[in-house]
Amino acid sequence: MPATMRAVEISAPGGPEVLKTCERPLPVPGAGEVLIRVAWAGVNRPDALQRAGSYAPPPGASDLPGLEASGHVAALGPGVGELSVGAPVCALLPGGGYAEYVVTPAAHVLPVPAGLGLREAACLPETFFTVWSNVFTRGRLTAGERFLVHGGSSGIGTTAIQLAQAFGARVFATAGSDEKCAACARLGATAINYREADFVKVLKAEGGADLILDMVGGSYIPRNIKALADDGRLVMIAFLEAPVAELNFAQIMARRLSVTGSTLRPQSVLAKARIAAELREKVWPLLEAGRIAPVMDSDFALEEAAAAHARMEGSGHIGKIVLRVEA
Repeated sequence: MPATMRAVEISAPGGPEVLKTCERPLPVPGAGEVLIRVAWAGVNRPDALQRAGSYAPPPGASDLPGLEASGHVAALGPGVGELSVGAPVCALLPGGGYAEYVVTPAAHVLPVPAGLGLREAACLPETFFTVWSNVFTRGRLTAGERFLVHGGSSGIGTTAIQLAQAFGARVFATAGSDEKCAACARLGATAINYREADFVKVLKAEGGADLILDMVGGSYIPRNIKALADDGRLVMIAFLEAPVAELNFAQIMARRLSVTGSTLRPQSVLAKARIAAELREKVWPLLEAGRIAPVMDSDFALEEAAAAHARMEGSGHIGKIVLRVEA
């Protein structure tokens, strides 16, 4: 293997233009870790937050952006026996995905589902870990319930729609254009164009949402409370608008509502390993059967990471954006 690798680093906090190509030493896998030769890397909102200086990597993680990737196992750290060098894999990463090689805990590595290529597999870890842990574990979604996801045409949204549908929920999704609403509808959701309709009125007319997954925050938070059915749950995973809102907690008490949330990256290696094991058991068979699939928007070369971030932050995309790392 080479001594150095191509990578994209954050030269200073700022806009997409601060992403610069560089040369870095190859990372070395420690105990329980795997070195992956990256073929494709997923582009996600937390990458943009890190680039802007508002989402620092956890202690010990690479300062390079990139929280998911696909490729081939290049080397095994001490104590890793369940993987083999050369195996095609995808993985959740603590950071460092915008590079030719990356290190991650072996317990966060998953096989590429049969029938999918490496390009599609790079879209799976960050999004599926997030949706599974927040919608099904934290949010406790069950068959027959009404589920609302905001940002339905995003990578998170398209994944949440498909998984909720596959497990028997009735799905609603908000999006900001007819094109995005059509994409949500094709996946099985009742689409709500938030520029033309009030999602609160739509959901209340249907009996209220049993679970809402929100990444907007701000003014959406009190509206979510109104849109919930009695005993409903609200799960927050991001704050594209704002993390602050004024709430009437009497409604939460009287209607027995639950408000919770989480972020994935700071969780322990063990917690994320448990999510990986559940995905492999309960979700990977759905991918291999073709019942669900990542929705792909576009791909860019590694050196075009700034353009990929501009595409994501322009909010015109539908589904996932990936970086092509391997020539």
